[in-house]
Amino acid sequence: MAIEFRNRHFITTQDYSVEELAMMLDLSFDMKKKFALSESTRYLPDKTLFMIFFDESTRTRNSMEAGMTQLGGHAHFLAPLHMQISHGETPKDTAMVLSRMGHGISIRHCKHGFGNSYLRGVAEWSKVPVFNLQDDVYHPFQVMADMMTIQEQFGKDPRGLKVVVSWAYAESHLKPLSVPQSQVLMFPRFGMNVTLAYPKGFDLMPEIMDQARENARNTGTKLEVVHEMEEAFRDADVIIAKNWGGFYVGSTEQEIREKQAEHKDWICDRKKMDLARSRAVYMHALPADRNKEVTDEIIDGKWSVVYDEAENRLHTAKAIMALTMGGRP
Repeated sequence: MAIEFRNRHFITTQDYSVEELAMMLDLSFDMKKKFALSESTRYLPDKTLFMIFFDESTRTRNSMEAGMTQLGGHAHFLAPLHMQISHGETPKDTAMVLSRMGHGISIRHCKHGFGNSYLRGVAEWSKVPVFNLQDDVYHPFQVMADMMTIQEQFGKDPRGLKVVVSWAYAESHLKPLSVPQSQVLMFPRFGMNVTLAYPKGFDLMPEIMDQARENARNTGTKLEVVHEMEEAFRDADVIIAKNWGGFYVGSTEQEIREKQAEHKDWICDRKKMDLARSRAVYMHALPADRNKEVTDEIIDGKWSVVYDEAENRLHTAKAIMALTMGGRP
C-alpha cells in the first residue's frame, strides 16, 4: 500500500481504502498509548488549523483543539457570525485565503441540505486539507472513534460482530443524519453485520443506503433494516441507540417533532439490553438525551463505553491530522 495521506481532505471515510483507515486506527492506538505515558507527539510543530463552527460542539471542538496543541501546533476557533461568511463571502474566497495562512481547514456545518455542499465548495479551492467536523451527510471523525472503541472492546478484527444502529426518541434538537449514515457506511467495510432500526418514515438518505448496501455486498456482510427496536437488539454485540431527525417525515420542525413524539417507547433500557449478548456494549456519540434516548441505568452502567468513545475522539483526530497535515512529503 502506498503511504499517501499528505494534503488529502477528510470529508468522508468513503474516500479512503480500508487499509488506509486501518493505518489511521493503528496510529490512533499509538497516540493513545503515548498520551497515557505523557510522551511527546509533536508531529505538527508550528502548524495552524482553522476551525469554522456553524454549530455547537463539545467533543469535536476540544478533540481538535487539544489535539493540535499536543501535536505541537495551534487551532483557531472561528465563528461564522464574526467572519465575512456572515456577509456572504463565498466558500472559494474563504478557502483561498485561509489555505494561504495555515495548514488545515476544519468545518462543522450541519444544516440539512447545505452543510456537505459548503464543505465541498471549500475543499474544491483549498490548497490544504479540509476536515469534516460534521455536516448534514457525514461525521467521519465520530465513526473513526466509534471504530477504535469497538476494536478496544472486541479486538482489532471485528468481523462477524452484530452492530445495531438504532433510532431513539429525543427532544433536545433535530439531530443530523450524519452519525448513523457514517456508521452504516463504514462498519460493513470492516466485516461487521449491521442492523439499522428506526420507526417507519425515519429513513436515512437513499443514496447513502445504496452505498452502504454496496459496501456490505463487497465484503459479504449483512445490512438489514428493521422497524422494531426489540427485534434489532436480539443477540447484538454493539448497541448504538441515538436519535436522528426525521427529515423525511415532515417539512417543518414542528411536523417532525410531532412524528417523533409518537415513538417515545424507542428508548434503550434494561429490558431491551437484556436481549443483546451478555458481552454487549452501549455506545453513543453524545450528548445523549438521558431517559429519553437511553436510561441512566444503561448509559452509566456496565454496558456503557461512551466516555471511552468520547476520549477516542482525541486520539483519532490526532492521527488523522498528523497523517494529512504532516505525513510523508
